[in-house]
Amino acid sequence: MRRRVLLVCPTSWDERQLEHLPPELATRCELVRDELADEDVRWDFEPEAWLAERAARWRGRLDGVFTTSDYPGALAAAALAAELGLPGPSLASVLASAHKELARECAARVVPEAVPAFQVFDPDERATWPTRFPCFVKPVRGSFSLFARRIESPHELAELLGSPALSEYRRYVLAPFARFARLAGMTRRVDTFLAEELLGGTQVTLEGFVRGGVVETLGIVDTGYHAHAPSFARFDLPSALPASVQAQMQALAARLVPALGLDHTLFNLELFHDASSGRIGLIEVNPRPCGQFADLYAKVDGRHSYALALALALGEPVPPARRPGAWAAAASLPLRTFASVRVRAAPDVARRRAVEAAHAGLLVFSECRAGDELRVAPDHEDGFSVRYGILNVGAASRSDLLEKGARVERELGFEFEPLEASGPATA
Repeated sequence: MRRRVLLVCPTSWDERQLEHLPPELATRCELVRDELADEDVRWDFEPEAWLAERAARWRGRLDGVFTTSDYPGALAAAALAAELGLPGPSLASVLASAHKELARECAARVVPEAVPAFQVFDPDERATWPTRFPCFVKPVRGSFSLFARRIESPHELAELLGSPALSEYRRYVLAPFARFARLAGMTRRVDTFLAEELLGGTQVTLEGFVRGGVVETLGIVDTGYHAHAPSFARFDLPSALPASVQAQMQALAARLVPALGLDHTLFNLELFHDASSGRIGLIEVNPRPCGQFADLYAKVDGRHSYALALALALGEPVPPARRPGAWAAAASLPLRTFASVRVRAAPDVARRRAVEAAHAGLLVFSECRAGDELRVAPDHEDGFSVRYGILNVGAASRSDLLEKGARVERELGFEFEPLEASGPATA
């Protein structure tokens, strides 16, 4: 008999990644998608009502709850699993991990060497604002990279904090998080900001899982930026960091993750390594799988992270790595425009599938359609670019990945034209 798992707040990653799970999973696991998708969650989402309705509908009919949604899926899944008595992290632990002030305070107790100097401040109270620049500021409850940036001066900080878009973010986007916090009895504010010392070096994402308080690393992915803007350019597996540094990161995760209270879940830590000082710095904790990277682990190490997440949701032993993957290296390559454009042409599903079939180890995510307007703006995505697609590729070596990605992008046939002028612009 197949065991039933509810996929809470399905994301754009899930549809494609689930197609690449081991076939045997379908024979023993029935995955049911909740009708409320991640992208459709409104600012007035009421966790109590959602939880009561889902618990009444599914009590006694589910074996597990699973999500890759950062917000609010991770919170909703934890709350529902607890209500139904199913395996999963507690709502309090997910809140403490996702709330950067609480996560910083926990990290300062157990891994103080990794915590940058920081202060919490209220955007509405100028007397609390940081006075030392440059610094990095971010909301204590972030969403993607919105309003997180390096600040050089008091004037630049005032511009950021006075933005109408930030006011809307604090009032509307954070509303569901505040409601979940009240549900868990958390009294800490969710609309404040962090200012912290600048970190530098190689940025990575360490992804792993925790079961019964025991932490295991799934992989460490290197982050690459564009030279002319703080926009993600590539994510590479395996990491090029020395083995000794990777071991230190794994030891850090083994201390921090249980201290946050996380259990029966995947997680990922974003970290910096400064080669000159040897310091490892903590950027943030995400109490859920990274849907974007799931197939990278399968390509290189033979284990798809969704398969691990499903095992954890069901309370089953996590499947061990049985064999190396088909590729020595894998990368997730975001496709970006750094100017506001209109999409003249974008590949349809048939075209994307045809290109995937022509290139082994390829997974294509398209995030635009013909006619869409992609506007670069300070309050959108990273403020410097707009992502219109992602290519997850496998190759024989890291040096082959970019060449393969460029070839694939040409075959997909994205075309753009400037919004302020006429004439085509091809990706």
